[in-house]
Amino acid sequence: MPRSSQFLQSLLLLSLAAGAGAATVEVHVSAVAGGKGQVKVAVCDRESFLKQCAYTASAPARDGENVIAVPGVPKGTWAVLVYQDDNENGQLDRNLIGIPKENYGFSRDAAGKFGPPGFDDAAIEVDDGVTVAAVRLH
Repeated sequence: MPRSSQFLQSLLLLSLAAGAGAATVEVHVSAVAGGKGQVKVAVCDRESFLKQCAYTASAPARDGENVIAVPGVPKGTWAVLVYQDDNENGQLDRNLIGIPKENYGFSRDAAGKFGPPGFDDAAIEVDDGVTVAAVRLH
């Protein structure tokens, strides 16, 4: 086998091994107002919930349901946060008392009474392959 073929084969095997145990979270986001900014998705573990999450993705907002895939998420318990970044400034805008001014939602349609929901309310189990999470923007 030529050296270049062996090298390519080794690279392929390494990339497959690195992806072992990781899954894709396919987020189905409903109630999106099309033509207004980006739909931002974050998949967070308990420690990063409502903070800086390691697994993120975004796509231009389209009317209705938007499907956004977040690849490379390890198996385990995760929560999904989504917001529509209308003005594309990279953050969920809030009013003076901290209430979000842009539409947002969580997996399992989790909602808090006087603030955001807890991690356990939004938690989903991610396994091998594709895990689907439905999020409705409010």
